[in-house]
Amino acid sequence: MTLIDLGQMRRGGNGPRVAGAAPSRLRYEQVIDLLEQTITERQLVPGDLLPTQAELCELAGVSRITVTRALTELERQGRIRRHQGVGTFLARPRITAEPARSGGLLGTVSSGSAAIRVGTRVLSLVAGLPSHDLREALKLSPGARIWWIHRLRLLDGRPMVVETAAIPVELAPDLDRYGGEVTDSLYGLLERRYLLKDASEEQYLEVVSPTDEQRRLLNLSTGSSVVRIRGLSVDPGGRPFDCFEQVYPASDFAFYLPGGATRELIVNPATKDWTVSQIDAVPSKGGAE
Repeated sequence: MTLIDLGQMRRGGNGPRVAGAAPSRLRYEQVIDLLEQTITERQLVPGDLLPTQAELCELAGVSRITVTRALTELERQGRIRRHQGVGTFLARPRITAEPARSGGLLGTVSSGSAAIRVGTRVLSLVAGLPSHDLREALKLSPGARIWWIHRLRLLDGRPMVVETAAIPVELAPDLDRYGGEVTDSLYGLLERRYLLKDASEEQYLEVVSPTDEQRRLLNLSTGSSVVRIRGLSVDPGGRPFDCFEQVYPASDFAFYLPGGATRELIVNPATKDWTVSQIDAVPSKGGAE
C-alpha cells in the first residue's frame, strides 16, 4: 500500500482516524500529527527519507502552503532536515556540544551513549596579514603575520562543523611543517610543539545565516541557520594565541555553557573584521581525530 492509498483509506471513514485531527487543531498541526503517525507506522529511523510535499498534501487533504508551514516548524525544532532537490529526512538526535570545554572536538561533543567518530579535512593552511581587528585581539604589532587554518570537521562521516583559527606566526614559526598533524587536535599540536597551552577562553555565540561557503560545506538547505562561535584562547601567562571561529548547523546541535568569569578580552567580535590577506599556502590534507 502506498502512502497515498493510506491517506485515502484514512479519509474514507472506515479506516483508522488520523491522530490529532480534532477540529481544534490547526491545519499545519494536523499535518505534523499525520507525519508523526506515518513515521511510527513505517518504523522510520533517523536518516530515512520522508514523504514528499505532494504526498503530504494528498495524505492530509491540505494545501502546499500548509504542508510547508508544518515542515518549517519541524525543521525549526530540529526534527527533520530538508535538502533542496533531494528531499526531507528524519533528523538524528541533536548532538550536545560543550564549546567552552578544553580539548579536541572529540572531547566536547556527545550523542547519548553512542561514541562519535571525528574526522578532519584541512581546507587551507596559509600565512598572511591579519585584519586590524584580529591584530588587536591577538596583541600583535603592525606587520606581524598569522597562520590562518580553515578546517571542516566531520562527525560520524557527516560534515558538521566549519572551523577557522588565527595563530601568530611568531608563536608557531614553522607550523606549516606539521600540516599533517593539523588533522588531529590543533591545541594538542600547539601544546606539543610550541608549549602553547589553552588556559582560558572567551566565546561569543550567536545564531546567524550561513555564508554561501558554509552552506555548501555543511550541505544546508536554503533558509537554514547556523550557530557561530567566535572566541579567543590565552595561555597561562595571559598571552592570546588563537582567535577562532566555529560554525555549527543550528538544527543539529544543543550547547552546554557552564558559568564562569569573563575577562572581556574581545568585545563584540560579531562586528569585527576577522579576515587575513593571504601570502603563502600549504597543500590541504585530510584525516581523522
